[in-house]
Amino acid sequence: MVDASHEIRIGDVIQTRKPHPCGSSEWTVTRTGADIKIKCSGCSRIVMLDRETFLKRRKKVITQGPAVQA
Repeated sequence: MVDASHEIRIGDVIQTRKPHPCGSSEWTVTRTGADIKIKCSGCSRIVMLDRETFLKRRKKVITQGPAVQA
């Protein structure tokens, strides 16, 4: 069973522990899998992180993306 706090959906808006150099700490998840791709809400920079690093840097989920249809 997957823990709800570790569920990552495409379209999630998350807050990171440290702000990006542009000043924004909000990111949108654009890809999931073994690696997570996120896009900065401030400057549109795209960063790809492995899942473990992403979970360490994520502070909270601001808005959750749509549920995946089974």
